[in-house]
Amino acid sequence: MKNSGRLSDLRVMTEDQLNDEALKLKKEQFNLRFQKASGQLQDTARVRVVRRDIARVKTIAAQKRGAAKSED
Repeated sequence: MKNSGRLSDLRVMTEDQLNDEALKLKKEQFNLRFQKASGQLQDTARVRVVRRDIARVKTIAAQKRGAAKSED
């Protein structure tokens, strides 16, 4: 599976790095939406991939926050 390597990379990131990654993905999502509206989008499947990557990053960040609260 292609995502297993990506997922393990995300799991070792700190919360700040995950927030930066989410910001980067949101910018990419905005650019893809802009390309779609102007009719220049070539890889339509990329929209779905980016949306799911954002969800993965947010999920892992929430898990890390929960783990940090349970340790306190």
